[in-house]
Amino acid sequence: MEDYLKINKALWNQKTATHLTSKFYDNENFLKGKTSLKAIELALLGDVKGKKILHLQCHFGQDTLSLARMGAIVTGVDLSDKAIEQAQGFAKQLGLEQQANFICCNVNELDQHLTEQFDMVFTSYGTIAWLPTIDKWGQIVAHFLKPAGQFIFAEFHPMIWMLDDDFKKLEYPYFNTKTFHEAYTTSYTDGEEHPPMMGYSWNHPLSEVFQVLLKNKLIIKDFQEYDYSPYNCFPNTVEVKSGYQIKGFEGKLPMVYTLVAERMSFFL
Repeated sequence: MEDYLKINKALWNQKTATHLTSKFYDNENFLKGKTSLKAIELALLGDVKGKKILHLQCHFGQDTLSLARMGAIVTGVDLSDKAIEQAQGFAKQLGLEQQANFICCNVNELDQHLTEQFDMVFTSYGTIAWLPTIDKWGQIVAHFLKPAGQFIFAEFHPMIWMLDDDFKKLEYPYFNTKTFHEAYTTSYTDGEEHPPMMGYSWNHPLSEVFQVLLKNKLIIKDFQEYDYSPYNCFPNTVEVKSGYQIKGFEGKLPMVYTLVAERMSFFL
């Protein structure tokens, strides 16, 4: 456990350096006021003005700060100290230090660093794949929600992680039966290659996600699947009206799913 955390933290510190100057994250326009949130999650979030939101695995805080710009009081959490340092710098630069707070820690240890409860817990796109199991993650989500609070989740569909490295054929298991230990020389964004850096990831099927939320007394209020990604972050993609699809699997493969879950009002 300690080794995987150290290795993934180093990887995401490297990714942060690459991502800050990438066209993919477009920090220039973000700092000028452009939101980083996509239509999929904006529809689920609704009016967040005045709401307290916990943003898990926030990277360097673009979505956290976008929520703050919408009037929310947000706490962002991430494993990467470099990412959190940058998020704090952006908050200061944008005058959002009162609306956005950041914590650097392993998401599964957040209950050792934070005691508040929130109207919403939010996380999105490429998050739980970096956790070997999601049992504790589900506990964390429930723990930090107020009674009747909502969990808003947008994530890449576990089906796409079955594709080979070129995204052309099925190769890997759908179920969480394999640890992916890879050497990364590039990121999902634009940017130059870097020396190989190791990372650990895991696939979490929908059944695992549903069961861990239900076990923690969360009620599933809404669930949707999408045959496109709002991000062009995979190999072998084609652009369509809604976003990006995998070439050869257009309209056939789920790429993103969303769910809204609510904490039982009587769950203590």
